[in-house]
Amino acid sequence: MKHLYILMAAAVMLGITGCNYEEINTNPFEMTEEEGMMDGIATGGLITAMQRAVIPVGTQADDTDIINQYQIAYHLSADTWAGYFGQNNSWNGGNNNTSYYLVDSWISSTYSSSYTDLLDSWKKLKANAEANDTPEVFALAQILKISAWHKTLESFGPMPYLQADKSMLNIPFDSEQAIYQAMLQELEEAVSVLTAKAQNGISVMSAYDAVYAGDASKWVKYANSLMLRLAVRVRFADNALAKEYALKAVTHSIGVMTAKDDAAQMSTGAGMVFRNNIEWLSEQYNETRMGASIYSYLMGYKDPRLSAYFKPVADDCRYGVEAFDGKQYQAVPQGHTYGQNDVYKGFSKPNIASSTPTYWMRASEVYFLRAEAALAWGSSFGVDSELYKQGIEMSFQENGITASVDSYMSSRLAPTGYSVSGSYACTYSAPCSTTAQYTGSDEQRLEKIMIQKWIALYPNGQEAWTEWRRTGYPALHVVDVNRGQSQGVTDASKGVRRMIYPISFTQSADGMELYNSALQLLGGEDKSSTRLWWDCK
Repeated sequence: MKHLYILMAAAVMLGITGCNYEEINTNPFEMTEEEGMMDGIATGGLITAMQRAVIPVGTQADDTDIINQYQIAYHLSADTWAGYFGQNNSWNGGNNNTSYYLVDSWISSTYSSSYTDLLDSWKKLKANAEANDTPEVFALAQILKISAWHKTLESFGPMPYLQADKSMLNIPFDSEQAIYQAMLQELEEAVSVLTAKAQNGISVMSAYDAVYAGDASKWVKYANSLMLRLAVRVRFADNALAKEYALKAVTHSIGVMTAKDDAAQMSTGAGMVFRNNIEWLSEQYNETRMGASIYSYLMGYKDPRLSAYFKPVADDCRYGVEAFDGKQYQAVPQGHTYGQNDVYKGFSKPNIASSTPTYWMRASEVYFLRAEAALAWGSSFGVDSELYKQGIEMSFQENGITASVDSYMSSRLAPTGYSVSGSYACTYSAPCSTTAQYTGSDEQRLEKIMIQKWIALYPNGQEAWTEWRRTGYPALHVVDVNRGQSQGVTDASKGVRRMIYPISFTQSADGMELYNSALQLLGGEDKSSTRLWWDCK
């Protein structure tokens, strides 16, 4: 992370000069309306800008700015907390997000990346759609807004939402329950608008759509799948609401994602070629490595996705462990405090190229969502055992795997332990003894669904971290060192339940008023151990 210290220094300077809540809700990189009109992309360019911000992605022209943004906003937090990655580095003497000490400038970046960077574009698209009577444009903007803002909601808790379109600097916060209800309703409305376009073969913003090139039917499938994701998210908090919208998603005439090419992803489109952030963090910064938790599951299950997800250790690495494919792999524990060192340099890197798509959602996730819905609510959603198997099959297909799913499911293999010898010795026992065979009680079957969903979600750590908090599955290794006690994480096994609000929220009188109202809606202290509304299982 060659620019991290520059970014942190800049954050300190902002604090010195009186950064406040209003500043974090202003995007300095957004084009002005006049600039957009001059370039002839006032509407289309805003659609592309929102798509690029759902998960921050850049092109070669962006240099490393977007890569650095992604790293501190998502990769050194959720991607790592999910058990997917360890790091060949440790920042601030070990006091950083990977060891549960939340760095203010990093969580500020999470808030800005998932919320602020889309706010102005969305407001302008809403105004443009109303002025030009183009509800399909606003429908697309709503889907993009929710794609990003649900990550804000699931990272922090209460946030400004219901009045976000108002012309005010200090937007009131809303409760999580109210926001989920609004998001689900807005998705239903967007699906209705775009379904009419899809049925008539009409494209929507095709020249500026980097995801589906204007294919309205694909957008409907994605929006329904997103509706299903959010409905299942809240099922332990509001079962009736969850079941209602989950059923709407799966019974819609166009339906949800079912095929590999239904995936919502950013790679090429709208005349641009986007770079994968994680590849740069691994190959150029030489920091990102395989995480200990995913090592235990892939190695233990003899999972054929191992080589699709990670590379073998370097030739000169002395710590590799031979896997079922005859190659050697090794992982890095989460939350170590050893600093940058040569021991982890040769450990397994992600098998991700610059051209690898950045996925928002894939069909395999949707099969597992449907499997959970069928397990919870019955045959109206399908047969849970069949959907579970289809989820694994789709994940294999998405990763170019031709191995037998039946053999994988019936192997009776379980996760293995993890250890590293030498100067940086670290040993963990197997996280669980759960097999991939779909048997047992409803709770045991839920665990199996969630384990396989977690494996299929890789490398989408934000979604994986959220689902781990919601269900408790899969069992993950604890951090090597827990530095988060002062912010709330006194029990490392429970992990970070939410990000605390950025300090800048309290640096003005108006900001403090909004902050206090947010805590009332949160129903707990502004700590990383406070559970969110849906995190109640």
